[in-house]
Amino acid sequence: MTQKTDQIAATADVDPRAVIGTDVTIWHLAQVREDAQLGSGSILGRGAYIGPGVILGANCKVQNYALLYEPAVLGDGVFIGPAVVFTNDVFPRAVNVDGSRKSAADWEAVGVTVGDGASIGARAVCVAPVRIGRWALVAAGAVVTRDVPDHAIVVGVPARQVGWVGPAGIPLVTAGENLYTCPAAGDTYREVDGALAIVPTER
Repeated sequence: MTQKTDQIAATADVDPRAVIGTDVTIWHLAQVREDAQLGSGSILGRGAYIGPGVILGANCKVQNYALLYEPAVLGDGVFIGPAVVFTNDVFPRAVNVDGSRKSAADWEAVGVTVGDGASIGARAVCVAPVRIGRWALVAAGAVVTRDVPDHAIVVGVPARQVGWVGPAGIPLVTAGENLYTCPAAGDTYREVDGALAIVPTER
């Protein structure tokens, strides 16, 4: 584990088998389990939990008390809001049918995958197995039970798509039939078969 000790709070619990990139900040009471990987420039808030083998790309932000259970995989630049939960068990039970306590060998963990630049709002729950697309935006309190397309905005319980969003994080506005523009960056996108693609700028 290569890391400046002044960027890891004394109260944080970081397993020595975790792989911690450069310029990573880990705040009070956060826990990073064995074999987890934190990309360079990432930040873990107070009380965040990163399960065994969970992978974070570069420059991710995981806010206070978020719980990311294995085998979650995050791309670069992912934002995880406060108290977000990633599940990992399709059929959760504490015991087997004979009443014996379940062990790790009694179930198969499934994970949440998050694409580059996506944002998950506060207290959202992502029910594995599920994929959150690149630059997608999951609203606070949403419950995601199916895959979210790249650039999609989803809200509610269960989460449903209500619009599109660009890398700037601002909802795109309609600019014609199947065309959308970003008010912040000025980029234009075209929707084709439920997917969004940027329209190249003419030179």
